[in-house]
Amino acid sequence: METVEGVIVVTTEGIPGYRIVEVRGVARGGIVKATHIGRDIMALLRNIKGGEVKEYTEMLAEAREEALRRMALHAREMGANAIISVRFATSNVGSSVAEVYAYGTAVVVEKE
Repeated sequence: METVEGVIVVTTEGIPGYRIVEVRGVARGGIVKATHIGRDIMALLRNIKGGEVKEYTEMLAEAREEALRRMALHAREMGANAIISVRFATSNVGSSVAEVYAYGTAVVVEKE
């Protein structure tokens, strides 16, 4: 179980030790992130050689964290204190530009 911006965030349909007392709706957060030219040049060189493209791995990790944070803030705005069934989606928007989207069900939970 993880807490982001004061909101419990889980990928499961429930939270052990808590009961869902209200469903607030879909919480979502997204970001479109681009690399800078230096990362692109390094990625191109790594692509020729083969192996992990660390510059893009880092960029996507940063984007996932920001999407998760924005989703938690959206849930708080909705009056929720938890998000269940969290999922991530990614898409390629353009050359060296990716969208990362986090979504889940915003709920109000109470300890059992």
